[in-house]
Amino acid sequence: MRKLIILALLGITMSFNSANAQVKGKKVYDFVSVDKQPSYPGGIKQFYQYLGQNIKYPEIAKKNKTEGKVFLAFIVEKDGSLSNIQVMRSLSKETDAEAVRVFKASPKWNAALVKGQPVRVKYNINVNFSNPG
Repeated sequence: MRKLIILALLGITMSFNSANAQVKGKKVYDFVSVDKQPSYPGGIKQFYQYLGQNIKYPEIAKKNKTEGKVFLAFIVEKDGSLSNIQVMRSLSKETDAEAVRVFKASPKWNAALVKGQPVRVKYNINVNFSNPG
């Protein structure tokens, strides 16, 4: 089987909306308004590896030669889990669903900190899908 080529993440975009956003009544900080930003264990390179190993290019997307980016927004919770995962810009129904599936299964991240205390942070990221052939 040919190795699936996925450019996991070409870029991380930060959310610059209100630092005091509310999701389900709980304060959510912006990425830039915290003392310590959330991070994937081992760093972003490890997250790229996680995505590359776990994203399965949907067969219909292969057939249709669908390529591009799925833009996701999510919250890194105080315990490091990811919640409220939303597709902000769609590529296709199948690639969107695959990106969300892998993010839902993600290992816990290191939580963001404000004054030494874990806080919830909104994070935006894009996942690139490149047709392996």
